[in-house]
Amino acid sequence: MPRLALLVLVLVGLVGGGIATWQSYSDSRAAAASPSIFAGYVDVTATPRYAFEQPVNEDAKSVVLSFIVASEKDACSPSWGNFYSLDQAGSDLDLDRRIARLRQAGGDVSVSFGGLTNKELATACTDESKLKAAYSEVIDRYDLSVVDLDIEGAALSDSAAISRLAKVMRELQEDRQSKKKALSIWLTLPVAPSGLTSEGTAAVQELLSAGVDLAGVNVMTMDYGDSRVPGQSMLQASIAAAEATHAQLATVYSTVHQEIGTQTLWRKIGLTPMIGQNDVEADVFTLQDAQGLHDFAVSKGIGRMSMWSLNRDAECGPNYPTLTVVSDACSGVEQGDQRFSEVLGAAADVKLPSVPDTSPTAATTTAAPVVDDPATSPYPIWSGLATYTKADRVVWQGNVYEAKWWTKDDVPNNPVAKGSSAPWALIGPVLPGDKPQPQITAPAGTYPEWSAGTVFRKGDRVMFDQKVFEAKWWSQGQSPETALQGSTESAWMKLSNEELSRLISGEAAK
Repeated sequence: MPRLALLVLVLVGLVGGGIATWQSYSDSRAAAASPSIFAGYVDVTATPRYAFEQPVNEDAKSVVLSFIVASEKDACSPSWGNFYSLDQAGSDLDLDRRIARLRQAGGDVSVSFGGLTNKELATACTDESKLKAAYSEVIDRYDLSVVDLDIEGAALSDSAAISRLAKVMRELQEDRQSKKKALSIWLTLPVAPSGLTSEGTAAVQELLSAGVDLAGVNVMTMDYGDSRVPGQSMLQASIAAAEATHAQLATVYSTVHQEIGTQTLWRKIGLTPMIGQNDVEADVFTLQDAQGLHDFAVSKGIGRMSMWSLNRDAECGPNYPTLTVVSDACSGVEQGDQRFSEVLGAAADVKLPSVPDTSPTAATTTAAPVVDDPATSPYPIWSGLATYTKADRVVWQGNVYEAKWWTKDDVPNNPVAKGSSAPWALIGPVLPGDKPQPQITAPAGTYPEWSAGTVFRKGDRVMFDQKVFEAKWWSQGQSPETALQGSTESAWMKLSNEELSRLISGEAAK
């Protein structure tokens, strides 16, 4: 009998070990099937504008554009930061064309809804059909396969809004699936070294219970403040936050009867540090912290690494004196030529699939040149006989270019002229549905005609050659023609189409 009992125990151990081994194998395979990605956030409305369509390195080709929020004018209308409607962002920020340019160069975009400032759509819009339409408008316009839901502040404690959000996201995923299109949804939440808040775990559970297939939960490893214990570095706090989140998510998934292996669960976690100086003065995330977080992410198989933000991924210049005050355009720490995106982006073990570069400079000798059609070109087609001044736009071989200064007879897609020597800047491709933009002209008499004998002071406006010019300083006898010829010493500045349009519409409203 003792021998029989021992044999039974051995057999039970072997079976149990076999099951454990199989579960571990299955977990590893499931984790490996999900990519590990890097996608830095870009603040779309920040000044100066960040040129995400011209990636500074290979790791910055996947971006999360931020933030879509509810418009103050209409709670169920999406807007960029409550500054621009989708159409206004297309015209004023060239957003659609810049997205197309990034994709043309092999990159891609996702969009983040929410953020700390303004109102997330689900919080402001209580009509579920209109809410769904608002999200769909953004997803369809930018042809998104990934969205990011940044829920923080008051929005995180609004249980009714979270419920609406969950229902709409499930329906959107089902709609996309019926069209054989994927829609990955990441939920971005605040975190402390101790993990997610109770509202955060409740939000995750609400979305999962509603049937949303979450790509993962992205935690904002930043702005810890008093939650970071004395002596705990930003790196240590971030690792503690990640490990605590992993344990919390295991419980949440189990609660909704979704059993997920340890490795697969790490794939469902994203980490987003705020690089350099955080909003909390004592919280500073250094390049050394970034390297440590990268190593941790690789060791655990983190599914997503992000950063706030690509706009800030540069050392501040000498004219920015107070580094403890957060800048939208620099990190506030010493970087030299090194970039946080290169350090953190190296954590991704799967890069975006290679997309052939269809830009003019990548054209082969056998490629047929694009024939521009005036009926579908948003700007005049470039001509070697015309003279162009700064900010003039043209279309050439399927792409839109903007003049950096006065130029004539310089082919926009000249493959030799590069960088600062090129008189033209590539904005992006001509988009489907583009039509010629009307040339805005001020009605005769809007401003007095320029006269050589008149004294003009800064801010004075005049008409010249059916265009409107504004004086940059005191002048007499200097013709606005000098501005058209591109002279940097001209006393005149020609108003752009956008400025003229706003001016005329403002006058009409009076």
